[in-house]
Amino acid sequence: MGPIAFSIMFDYDAELRRYTEHFRAAANIGPGHRVLDIGCGGGQSTRDAARAAVGGHALGVDVSERMLKTARERAVAEGLDNVTFELGDAQQYPFADSHFDVGISRFGTMFFAEPVRAFTNIARALRPGARLVMLVWQDSDLQEWTGAFRQALAPGREVRTGASGAAFSLADPATLDGILGAAGFGTIRRTDLREPVCYGPDAASAYDAVLDLYMTTDLLAEADDERPRALERLRALMTAHERGDGVWFDARAWLITAHR
Repeated sequence: MGPIAFSIMFDYDAELRRYTEHFRAAANIGPGHRVLDIGCGGGQSTRDAARAAVGGHALGVDVSERMLKTARERAVAEGLDNVTFELGDAQQYPFADSHFDVGISRFGTMFFAEPVRAFTNIARALRPGARLVMLVWQDSDLQEWTGAFRQALAPGREVRTGASGAAFSLADPATLDGILGAAGFGTIRRTDLREPVCYGPDAASAYDAVLDLYMTTDLLAEADDERPRALERLRALMTAHERGDGVWFDARAWLITAHR
C-alpha cells in the first residue's frame, strides 16, 4: 500500500520512484533466488525481483484481485515467466515452509490486523538465515504531505483517520522491533530515508490523483458545505508544489532489514 492508502487508479510506482531505488539496492536479489513479495499491489517490486532472480522465481501476494490482475498483465507484457501472483492475506496464507531466500515488501506490511501473526507466518516461509527487506513509513508528523493535505482539506477540524491511519502502524522502532522479534526475526537494522514522493507530472494531474486517495476521502467525508473551498485549497496546494519534473512532497521512511 501507499503512504496514505491508495485506490486502484493511483500511480503508486511513480509516487514512490525515489524510494524504489533504495529498496532494490537493499533487496540485492540475485540469480537463483526465490523471492516472496508481501503486499505486492501492481507488482512492480515483484517483477523487478523476477528480473534479478535469473533461474529463480518471485511470488507476489496481495489482498486485492484488481491489483493482481494489473500485476499479471504487466508481467505478461514484459515477457517474465518466473513470476506468479496469488490472492491472499500474508497473515494466514499457506506458504511452503522454509522456501524463500528473500522476503520483500515495499510499504505493504503496515496494514496487518494481527502483525505478530502475519510476520510469524512470513518467517515460517523463509529459510533459516533468509533476509526480510521492507519499507515502512515513519511517523505521520514527519511527512509533509499529511500536514499539507489536512491543512488544505480539514483546517482546524478533527477528522477520523479511516483507511489511511494504519499506514503509520510500524513507524515506531521499538514497536516494530518487538513485533519482528516475537515473530522470529533478529539482526534488525533500519536506515532513515528522506526522499520526496511524487503525486503527478503537473498540478492538474496531481490534483486528480490526490482526489483518488483514501486519505482525501477520509478528510472530505465530513466537509459538507466546506467541500468546494477545500477542493480549491487542494488545487492551490498542488500548484504550489509543482516543480519542473512533477509535484513533490517531502516524506520519511524506514528501510528495514532483518533475518529469520
